[in-house]
Amino acid sequence: MQKALLDDSQPNGIGPGSHDEASYALGYSKHELRRLALQGAFIRNLTEDFLRRAGLARGMQVLDLGSGVGDVSLIAGQLVGPSGAVLGVDRSIEAIETAEKRVTEAGQCHWVRFAAAELDDFDPDKKFDAIIGRLILMYLPDPATTLRRLADHLRPGGILAFQEMAMPSVRSVPDGSEFRRCRRWILETFERGGFEVDMGPKLHTAFLEAGLSAPQMIAAGRVEAGPQSFVYEYVAETLRSLLPLMERLGIASAEEVQPDTLADRLRAEATGNSACIMPPPLVGAWTRLEVPLNEK
Repeated sequence: MQKALLDDSQPNGIGPGSHDEASYALGYSKHELRRLALQGAFIRNLTEDFLRRAGLARGMQVLDLGSGVGDVSLIAGQLVGPSGAVLGVDRSIEAIETAEKRVTEAGQCHWVRFAAAELDDFDPDKKFDAIIGRLILMYLPDPATTLRRLADHLRPGGILAFQEMAMPSVRSVPDGSEFRRCRRWILETFERGGFEVDMGPKLHTAFLEAGLSAPQMIAAGRVEAGPQSFVYEYVAETLRSLLPLMERLGIASAEEVQPDTLADRLRAEATGNSACIMPPPLVGAWTRLEVPLNEK
């Protein structure tokens, strides 16, 4: 099975994706690829803990859906080790190329591979021990249908594990006008763009609608404060990536956002108020497939 998974031939449905905000609000710019890597480092521990709880272990064959620049695939690769294998799939060829470069430069996890595919059409011709994803179901029009289809590619006892945000839970205590504007801009852009801003708490329903067993769930998040925190850049760079869609929707202009100075403005406001900032918590849900869905 490992040889088949790591074969150089492409799985069914592989092909270039159309790069537009209709499917991914943050776009596919070089800046966004860098932002994804920074975000991955920021929340790495939360995802690693989640995947361990979900049951990823040595020797497993893993599919990472919507792998982006490879952060979750690399975490999974370290958990499954060289006796296992990970296939990361993303619709962005640029993201896949970045992920492959990161694996090469790291000089480790050579058992992690990537492929470009339209996620709605991706239909692998192999079975996996685990199918995972982070911040991907929120962008899909019908997460339950996607989960049900993916479950057909799990071995009996296989793990389905996804981690999503509870974006409305982001807060600053005490609140500040600069932070409040950023929160409103981000939530409104995602919502008006047609994306699910509260996918984390909705994972339970999505799993059940997919015909899966009720998942185990956990929520975790960072709590940030002080001038050295990365949270200010995190918010500012997210808005920089969202800006083209924000302007198209008439939510805010570059002149209003002023992304080049936004992180410093957020930092000054938070430190001046001795504020504690809580980015959106990540909600993880996982279950095991005891009986293939097509046999129920």
